[in-house]
Amino acid sequence: MTSQDERARLVRASRVIEASAEHIFELIADPAQQPRWDGNDNLREAAPGQRVRAVGDVFTMGLKRGGDRENRVVDFVEGRRLAWRPAVPGKPPPGHLWAWDLEPLGPSRTLVTHTYDWTELRDPSRMPRARATTAEKLQASLDRLAALAQGDGL
Repeated sequence: MTSQDERARLVRASRVIEASAEHIFELIADPAQQPRWDGNDNLREAAPGQRVRAVGDVFTMGLKRGGDRENRVVDFVEGRRLAWRPAVPGKPPPGHLWAWDLEPLGPSRTLVTHTYDWTELRDPSRMPRARATTAEKLQASLDRLAALAQGDGL
């Protein structure tokens, strides 16, 4: 049985975006694009040329508050699903996961679900930031992603 605390540690938001799953996936799978739609206002930059292509890929992001994160891809289906576990470079992932699921609803319409799962996070120093990652922040990422994918820009 799932406890109330575990349910609170699994945060999701979804929305329909008027763009193809392939186009949206390119914005998610290319780390250099991620700061453009980050609703957590956490990502500073990522070097170009890190486009994710498979489970086991690692991409590095610079954070606005300093430091870098290595993101290990743990689930990947081209055009449909991408999930990674962030970690301080050279350290094991502390137990949280970011995931994106795309469900085509037509040639230029896609249901996109963004998930932040911190059910395995045990480091007390990371708990306040994890708790601050709300469905509203995930929704902000989805809204910014939609603006980009639909051609509205940012």
